[in-house]
Amino acid sequence: MIGAIIGDIVGSRFEFNNHRDKDFELFTEDCRVTDDSIMTLAVAKAIMETEKIIKPLTGGYNSDYYTLIEKMTIKYMQEIGRKYPNCGYGTMFSKWILSDDPQPYNSFGNGAAMRISPVGFAARTESEACRLSEAVTGVTHNHDEGLKGAEATAVAIYMARIGSTKKEIRERIELNYYSLDFTIDEIRDSYQFNETCQDTVPQGIEAFLESTSFEDAIRNAISIGGDSDTLAAITGAIAEAYYGVPGIIKEKAFSYLDDELLSIVDDWSKFIGNEST
Repeated sequence: MIGAIIGDIVGSRFEFNNHRDKDFELFTEDCRVTDDSIMTLAVAKAIMETEKIIKPLTGGYNSDYYTLIEKMTIKYMQEIGRKYPNCGYGTMFSKWILSDDPQPYNSFGNGAAMRISPVGFAARTESEACRLSEAVTGVTHNHDEGLKGAEATAVAIYMARIGSTKKEIRERIELNYYSLDFTIDEIRDSYQFNETCQDTVPQGIEAFLESTSFEDAIRNAISIGGDSDTLAAITGAIAEAYYGVPGIIKEKAFSYLDDELLSIVDDWSKFIGNEST
């Protein structure tokens, strides 16, 4: 999860001022936490609170678990989201956060994928990652492309986490989700700002697949421009699962989080046995 937060923070200053090169300072005073991090932490909180009430069964999650996690996702995305009203929410999502009767609104925006990383780290099987992704995502982004973008990201994270090779991850994504028939170098000069899953998730995954380290993955994502914070959040989450996160980068990222957000990160680290954070 911290990989997504790092990507968000690093990418925040480039979202509307793209930097099409891998040479840049990772953290500056212009960096900040955006909605990508806030909603990622809300999803993590929802998972943790759900499992305080319903523990996953040996054979997997049951229907009551999925019903509850949908409710918890709504609860904590609204509860936490309302505390950070100026972090960059889209118009429809802002309305959803403030609604007394929040309903999914058929979105295929890339917000579905930028917040999904806790699912990839919590799931015990690939099928669980898929089902959990659907439950968490469908409360807002219930369009087929929104669901697909989140699931592809969660599956890539899960596979990276359990030791799958990049070749295996690429093959799974191309078989079930997206064509990855491009390279980062090929699209760097022409890729445009895009807030849809279908034109953000494949690029974020490819940035990871071509990387040589966690930091290199973040630099790949930033270097193609576009919706930089969300792209780097998607890439960073997968890269975290595959490489881990260097301590010096992790600690610098934590300095951008307030005490409430840091407490969720700390709880999450304990929840997953310190596997990733």
